[in-house]
Amino acid sequence: MKTNDKDRPSCRVLLLEDDGPVRERLARILNDWPGGELLAACATLAQAMEHLAEPVVDLLITDLQLPDGHGVQAIHRLREVNPAAEAMVISVLADDETVVEVIEAGATGYLLKDADSLELIEAIEDLLAGCSPISPSIARVIVKRISKPRQAPPAAPVVTLTPRETDILWGIAKGFTYAELAEQLGISRQTVPVHVKNIYRKLEAGNRSEAVFEASRLGLIRL
Repeated sequence: MKTNDKDRPSCRVLLLEDDGPVRERLARILNDWPGGELLAACATLAQAMEHLAEPVVDLLITDLQLPDGHGVQAIHRLREVNPAAEAMVISVLADDETVVEVIEAGATGYLLKDADSLELIEAIEDLLAGCSPISPSIARVIVKRISKPRQAPPAAPVVTLTPRETDILWGIAKGFTYAELAEQLGISRQTVPVHVKNIYRKLEAGNRSEAVFEASRLGLIRL
């Protein structure tokens, strides 16, 4: 393994790019970078998966559209084997869904393929320093996505009780029987259970205690 000027182990890089000329250009850039060691330049996901079987990769640089899969699969595998490793995407894809999928998979860098050699090395070094190098157009996608106003949750239905139901609920809270409520309110004994049933339904309660508690919580009565 190569070492850098400070005699520390170099960054072990795995490159995954199916386009031959692009892969060769990126490989040359990485080979000329004194801070890293190019482990392999893979053309397919299957080739990359072989290298990702062991936790020897410090940095994965991957395209997304591959002949036998998707670069996100390689990122997921990298995260499984070596959670401390970094992942950078270099792709022509910049649509909202792809960008979000890549970031959620664990990529901390995202460059478009128009980046030159100087930008690539600077991006890698920023990434290893704890930054998240992202092309401006990709950054705009992320900002646009997270700045979308979130839909407010549906408002809870407003619970209202009729004056008669409120009187009966008060009686329930005080522990009156149906017969006592009927006598105090001047209504028939058979009418009280009907009102109680409506109160339970409105408050989504199953018994007296639940009904009184929910009505108190909603401010319908004060105990």
